[in-house]
Amino acid sequence: MQPINLLTSHAAPLDRPNVDTDQIIPKQFLKRIERTGYGEFLFYDWRRIQEGANAGKPDPEFVLNDHAHQGAKILIAGKNFGCGSSREHAAWALTDYGFLAVIAPSFADIFFSNAGKNGMILVRLSDADVQTLMNRSTEDPARRITINLEAQTVSDDEGFTAHFDIDPFRKYCLLNGLDDIGLTLRHESELDAYESKHDAEFWLKPRATQEA
Repeated sequence: MQPINLLTSHAAPLDRPNVDTDQIIPKQFLKRIERTGYGEFLFYDWRRIQEGANAGKPDPEFVLNDHAHQGAKILIAGKNFGCGSSREHAAWALTDYGFLAVIAPSFADIFFSNAGKNGMILVRLSDADVQTLMNRSTEDPARRITINLEAQTVSDDEGFTAHFDIDPFRKYCLLNGLDDIGLTLRHESELDAYESKHDAEFWLKPRATQEA
């Protein structure tokens, strides 16, 4: 997992509440065993026309199909983002597509945990602040937003600034690029010493033979 602190990017505004994990990554794409390759299936149904002669083709009305918003590393969304099933694939799909942060008024708890463990910054702001950023990014797709994780602030090119709260432990992990495995490997030398001692005492040490 890569460390992350300052993130500056234009944003993709997804003005929808209650975006569930089955829309983020539909269930038919959960058969892969890798964590990569999910980006092309992100919001699969919304990115494509569902009915009529053009069914299956990219929907020009969907934000991710708008060339002006492509390459965005920040997604702005409505409240309760990531609700639904607990699939970690939702976080994998977002990061594989290129998103490093999501700004929303609220997030589903399990998605919030999964995303943080996969290196994403999730920023909770008030409804009004999220709507301001949403409107500005819709009006001017080139407008850039900066998320400063160390300072816990969000700002843009036109003077907007807001503070967000984040759990200190999650902040530490994101700043240092530590997932669960990385956290464990901080103690690699102690673990190696313990295993060597355990092997010597319980497997390699000669056992006393029991007399009849």
